[in-house]
Amino acid sequence: MQAGKRVLIAGIVTSVVAAAGCQAFSFNRNADALWNIVSQQCVPNQQQNSDPAPCRLVDLRNGYVVMKDREGPLQFLLLPVKKISGIESAVLLNPFSANYFAEAWHARHYMEERRGSPVDDSAIALSVNSQRGRTQNQLHIHISCLRPDIRRRLDSLDATLSEKWQTTQLGEHEYQIRILTREELKKTSPFVRIANELPGAREEMGKYGIALAAMPGGRRALMVIKRNLLLLNRGSAEELQDHSCAILQPSTLSGT
Repeated sequence: MQAGKRVLIAGIVTSVVAAAGCQAFSFNRNADALWNIVSQQCVPNQQQNSDPAPCRLVDLRNGYVVMKDREGPLQFLLLPVKKISGIESAVLLNPFSANYFAEAWHARHYMEERRGSPVDDSAIALSVNSQRGRTQNQLHIHISCLRPDIRRRLDSLDATLSEKWQTTQLGEHEYQIRILTREELKKTSPFVRIANELPGAREEMGKYGIALAAMPGGRRALMVIKRNLLLLNRGSAEELQDHSCAILQPSTLSGT
């Protein structure tokens, strides 16, 4: 490799790392904001007053809360009631742990309630960001709208997707993607599935982001991105979502 190219690549890596470090620093002072809401407000209020506020739901039996996110008209978050920092947490790989993704998909109806009219499953996506691609140190699954261009891309891939992992471009980055049935999503947490099925993933789960979207016939597309700083990729699967929910505008999917 020529010296000039080495310097250029080194400069890019340094810039990316510095930017990530600055962003992490700016949020570190409030990295427990979501956890504080769950542990100091929602859960105590539910226990003492049978009122989940400021959350929308506190499910102590299944160990999670659902709350409206401050960003976007329809975005909700699902969070555990116990302290779980994020995707890197070993507790998520315990097959007996709660299946938070399945619970989050079930909780998508809160989007309809908030909107006051139906939201088709094809417009919805779930996401979890990587350890370095997030700003909060409490596991949270984003329940929100899918980007219209990603919807079109998934529809174009429908005939070629299967239960086998394959590599494809989704938006700006490369993803691993496979199809799940409803039963597979309910039976096995995506965290466990990724650790078991993608080579090397179990040892470095913190580098991964995960997204889930509906496909025709009741199937689900499980999409996984791995952090790659050389490609300016922080492992933030939330990039596949659009919190403004432009997809719910009738003309959006047709591209007109």
